[in-house]
Amino acid sequence: MPALTIMKAYLRSVRIAPKKANLIARMVRGMPVPAAVIALQHTNKKAARIVEKLLLSAMANASHNEKQDPEQMVIASIVVNQGQAYRRGMPKARGQTRPFRKFLSHIELVLGYPSEGKSPRIPKSPRKDKNEGSASQDAKKPVKQVRSAKEKKNTKSSDSSISSVSSASSAS
Repeated sequence: MPALTIMKAYLRSVRIAPKKANLIARMVRGMPVPAAVIALQHTNKKAARIVEKLLLSAMANASHNEKQDPEQMVIASIVVNQGQAYRRGMPKARGQTRPFRKFLSHIELVLGYPSEGKSPRIPKSPRKDKNEGSASQDAKKPVKQVRSAKEKKNTKSSDSSISSVSSASSAS
C-alpha cells in the first residue's frame, strides 16, 4: 500500500464572492469526506455546488493518482481567497454611473487522513431558537415597593377624597 499522503484540488477565478464561498467552506472544514458530500448536496447555495464539484475532483485525484481510499479521508483544510474583481457600472441620473465590483474567488481544498489525537468533525444539528427551551439565566423578579407610614396615610386620604367626590357627583 502506498504511503498516506494528502491530496489537493484547486479552483481558480470562480465567479462567486469570497464571503459567500467562505460560508460553505466553514461548514465543511474538518468533516469526513462522505459526510461533507451529503451536507453539500443538502445545502441550497451556489457555493455548495461549486465546493461539491471541487471535493469530488479531489476525491477522484486521491483514488486515481495516489490509489488511496477517499472515503477514509477528511477535509484537512479549505481556503477561500479573493481573486480579481470585474468592474461594472449601473446607470444613474444625469448620465452618471455607479461603479461596483463583482468578485472572483480562488478555492484550495486539501484532503488528508484524520490524526490520532483529533476526531473528525461531525455536522451539527440545527440550532434551536433562543426563546425555546430553558434560558441561560433566570428571569428577574420585580422589586416590591416598600411604603412608609406617611405614604400609606396619604393614599388612604386620597382614596377617601376620591370616593367623596364620586358620591357628590352622583348626588347632583
